[in-house]
Amino acid sequence: MHQSTAIQELLTKTFPEYNKKAAKQEAITETNKQFNLLRGLVEPEKTRKKWVMGSFLTKRKTDFTTSGAVKLANEWDVFPEWKGQLDQAMVRLRKRTRMVSVLDYGAVGDGRTDCTQAFKKAISLGFRCVVIPPGTYRVSGIRLPSYTELIGSGTEQTQVILSDSAPKRAKLLTNRHYLKGNSHIRIEGLTVDWNHERLLSSQRTASGGTSSSGLTLAHVRFALVKNVTVKNPGLHGVDITSAFYNYLGDGKRSRLGSQYVWVDQVESYGFGDDGITTHHSDDILISNCFLHHPSGRAHKKGLSNSNGIEVDDGSQHVTLVNNLSAYCFGGVEIKAHKTSSAASDTQIVGHLSYRDNRSYNFRHIGHHLLTDTASSSAFGIRGTFLASYFPQETSLYLNSTKRALVISAYQKVAINHFFAETQSNSPIGSRNRAISIQYRAKEVTIKNIQLKNYFEKNRAVRVSDTTSHIQISYKKK
Repeated sequence: MHQSTAIQELLTKTFPEYNKKAAKQEAITETNKQFNLLRGLVEPEKTRKKWVMGSFLTKRKTDFTTSGAVKLANEWDVFPEWKGQLDQAMVRLRKRTRMVSVLDYGAVGDGRTDCTQAFKKAISLGFRCVVIPPGTYRVSGIRLPSYTELIGSGTEQTQVILSDSAPKRAKLLTNRHYLKGNSHIRIEGLTVDWNHERLLSSQRTASGGTSSSGLTLAHVRFALVKNVTVKNPGLHGVDITSAFYNYLGDGKRSRLGSQYVWVDQVESYGFGDDGITTHHSDDILISNCFLHHPSGRAHKKGLSNSNGIEVDDGSQHVTLVNNLSAYCFGGVEIKAHKTSSAASDTQIVGHLSYRDNRSYNFRHIGHHLLTDTASSSAFGIRGTFLASYFPQETSLYLNSTKRALVISAYQKVAINHFFAETQSNSPIGSRNRAISIQYRAKEVTIKNIQLKNYFEKNRAVRVSDTTSHIQISYKKK
């Protein structure tokens, strides 16, 4: 069964409205209506510009807008407003590339021969549609220039695997110019294996920064990643990011982020940190993806914040549609580190979390407590048709209590149609709550909640006294 269809069917079993265009549109419209009634984050007062090390790569966060509601092409296809711009860019790309085969440049798909130079010659300076016939191809890394298509014969037929001699910092597949930037890239129909088995089992699998991931697009404009499997990456399965991560403070973003990128029908597993993640980038669509069974090996044992999808530091205008996560620390985490701007303006339509520790985790680390500085950037989350099945304790993060939904520090959050089920034999009490809204969360509305096997509703949902303007309502039977 096609991956996207399988996810659709699972979500339809939970939400019967999910496969009916009119009912689905009505639910999304209602979410957006509730969202627009909430008071947004007030832009912080501007202070005199102060130079700091690395500031030539840094800009102040100035975008405090939220996008219009997503649009339905049919009962399944949900797109953000900017999607048409990417479609036009992909048409331009196909018109400007010449088709070549890696076999014509000496590649041998026997799983043993080093094919790095063959790929480099086939890709050349770009303007190539590089076809990869069935086989297993060993490489030390592939870098794509602008106007390049890399097309395999399908995830079951074409595999590109990182060489056993590649260093831990190696990126398997990435774009060529991080500072200059690249544009118009399409990657489709292959499996990429970062090959973490080449490292000692006791080693952490990531070397820091943007390194050690399976597929990295850094400072890229207009890109499509479709029908790709990423196996055992040291850090992230797919990272849509800026050239450099930015930790110069809340309210700061990188100048070299990506924009207009669609990640569709990706499966990632065995990842050391996150299955799919975004950093300091705008206008990202992630759809029909399956993220599961992380290794957590990028972190110290027992402290692995390994999420299925993580919308991270400085990301803006991100849309998640029809995705599935399983056995992760977090199913969907929208967040930031203490010294970075929080992700803002995220829309989720249809996500199923299965046996993740925290199905939906929205937080700005280090800006939670009353003694902390309040976040100046954590705002704007819309979610429609979110399901959480059997959140559970995990060895990835030993001291984290299981939750279906946690909201901390974020403001202006609207969720409509939320389902959570816990195991029938789970003990009642604080370690088995479904929802926690805490630590300075403000302007939050959650409608049409359905809880199964959470026997005491008043104990299953906790709203701390440090929050304000919180509205909770259950689905009428």
